[in-house]
Amino acid sequence: MGMGESSGPSGYKEYVAGLLAGVATVIVGHPFDTVKVKLQKHNTGVHGIKYRNGLHCSARILATEGVRGLYTGATSSFVGLSFESSLVFGIYSQAKQALQEGTQSNGPQPQAIIPSAAFGGAIISFILCPSELVKCRMQVQGTDSLVPKSSRYSSPLDCAFKTIKKDGVTGIFRGGSATFLRETIGNAVFFSVYEYVRYYMHLQLNTGSSNHRNLIDMGVGIMSGGLGGVACWSVVLPLDVAKTIIQTAPDKSSSTNPLQVLNSIYRRAGLKGCYSGLGPTIVRAFPANAAAIVTWELAMKLLGIKND
Repeated sequence: MGMGESSGPSGYKEYVAGLLAGVATVIVGHPFDTVKVKLQKHNTGVHGIKYRNGLHCSARILATEGVRGLYTGATSSFVGLSFESSLVFGIYSQAKQALQEGTQSNGPQPQAIIPSAAFGGAIISFILCPSELVKCRMQVQGTDSLVPKSSRYSSPLDCAFKTIKKDGVTGIFRGGSATFLRETIGNAVFFSVYEYVRYYMHLQLNTGSSNHRNLIDMGVGIMSGGLGGVACWSVVLPLDVAKTIIQTAPDKSSSTNPLQVLNSIYRRAGLKGCYSGLGPTIVRAFPANAAAIVTWELAMKLLGIKND
């Protein structure tokens, strides 16, 4: 798995570190995600707003379904996100190493960071598209849904099979272009912000003796991961809204072109509609990505991978 000799025997370790980062992301982030999907689905519909805000929606879920309701669809998320995160972090750090080879610069190098991150994002979008299609369709059929009990999916697998049976294998890749755009752009933004914030924070904090090295590293990880996540979602949320609409559309004749879908949401609901679910998404982006980066950096340290 290693790229050339530069990464040496640590070939698989970047992927292990990424996997652990993914697990941390789901534990911290999944409840926010359930709220986000419900808001996106119910509040862009023709019947007007169902939930006043993220808190109102969370309270409804807790009241009607308990804590388990917040972790609806989390099983597929655990498998999906740990796998996806393993790939994106692993590909990113190996591609970045390969692209930076032989360059003597101490600051972050956008010409290595951006293509590595976008490449990682492109690869995982092919796995993410079907897994998120299933997740969104499961999440949307919670308590307040208009879907009759009889035609609901009993499990993620049931959802996947029924989708393939009804729409063919291409049906499970519905929303593919939206996912591809979201992941390539989103990861490029995330890793760029992460690397720059990390670099400049370490510059500021690397003064004097450090008996608090680990604490400082953790603080930098929280800030760089959190801000990276917020920046990423501020840029790609409209693509995510488009993806949710495309993937949960009842008839397969409706458009799968994310720009067309966004255009119609914009005409109907303005910029606010294109950014529906912004609250829970941004609120989630900080802790979830902070958890991912802190876990990733810690895992890299424990596995003995240099991360510069």
